[in-house]
Amino acid sequence: MAEPLNLREVGRVRVLEALQETGGTSRPELVRRTGLSRATVSSLAAELIGLGLVQEDEPSPEERGTGRPAQTLSLAPAAGYAIGADIGHQHVRVVLCDLSGTPVWDRVVAKDVDRAPEATLDLTVELIDKAIATIARERVLGIGVGIASPVRKDTGELGAASIMPGWAGRAVGAELTERTGLPTALTNDANAGALAERRYGAARTVDNLVYIRLSAGIGAGIVSDGTLLLGATGLAGEIGHLLVTSGGPICRCGNRGCLETVASPVAIAELLADSWHQPITPADLPRLIAAGDRGTLRAIEDAGTAVGTALGTLVTLFNPELIVVGGDLAQAGELIFEPIRRAIRRYALPTVADQVSVVPGALGDQAEVRGAAALVLATAPTALAGRSKSDQLLSSS
Repeated sequence: MAEPLNLREVGRVRVLEALQETGGTSRPELVRRTGLSRATVSSLAAELIGLGLVQEDEPSPEERGTGRPAQTLSLAPAAGYAIGADIGHQHVRVVLCDLSGTPVWDRVVAKDVDRAPEATLDLTVELIDKAIATIARERVLGIGVGIASPVRKDTGELGAASIMPGWAGRAVGAELTERTGLPTALTNDANAGALAERRYGAARTVDNLVYIRLSAGIGAGIVSDGTLLLGATGLAGEIGHLLVTSGGPICRCGNRGCLETVASPVAIAELLADSWHQPITPADLPRLIAAGDRGTLRAIEDAGTAVGTALGTLVTLFNPELIVVGGDLAQAGELIFEPIRRAIRRYALPTVADQVSVVPGALGDQAEVRGAAALVLATAPTALAGRSKSDQLLSSS
């Protein structure tokens, strides 16, 4: 168990948190944000710079031209790192992010994940080890994982055996901690995407949003008044299993007509393959869209309408100001965004539908994995505040 922080370290945490929230600011602004005295902030800043946790930034040319600007402080990016892992239905991706959340190492491997938990975890640990080998291990704060499965917040176990057969009941976070020796935080991949887009991407100034991932699985991360909604046991946001077509195809969850059965890249590829009597895979969709194939464009439009129908319910229930669309199908651009918007306007309460915007994610296919790393970086100020000069010298050697 970690030792409790002393008063000096609590002051460090407040300064580091303020720098993390702002991305960098001046000493006078730190006084305002932390509530600490000017002398205390000055002393703590000097101490944190000496420890290599904070750096003084050069003013921009614009700032230099306006007189003597206040010196800006920011977190030293290389003072700590977080591992992010995205375990999807068909891939494993691992990144190493510095304190600013910027990936400095990134690998993705195609993998049939759903029925191969042991091989998938072996691959994940292998990639994590390769990432850590590029830096001093002592600087790694932990591992964050986003996974394409519901995650129970009370036990950390995966739920819904029908979604990832072979994984249900496994405490993936605890398993990775045991295998790597690093603390591990685990969440659903759509929740991770929501965290990333809010912290680094399209929703940086937004407190009420829905992030929807349109990939092999479809899920949503819902942020209300700045708080990620998890539900009673952590299973909120499974929008892919909302009913959108009565009597539709049987879903892997066991129900009929779920959104995932008509609007995922896998479902669209299967629809086209059945219609054309030839093999079509999700990987073929970008080429068919670019070629303007009419059947593919119609299938994408229908998928967008189904997604918008499901989102109409969420818009009425949660009144978000922004919907961020990520995942593979987001690459279709306005071909899918316009039918999504049209269906929301049709099926959501008009007064809330008129106030919501639908935009593509800004982070592309890095959203989920950077959000996973952000789970760790959120704890960085506390983790770094207790670092002593001897710790810093050790990690630098």
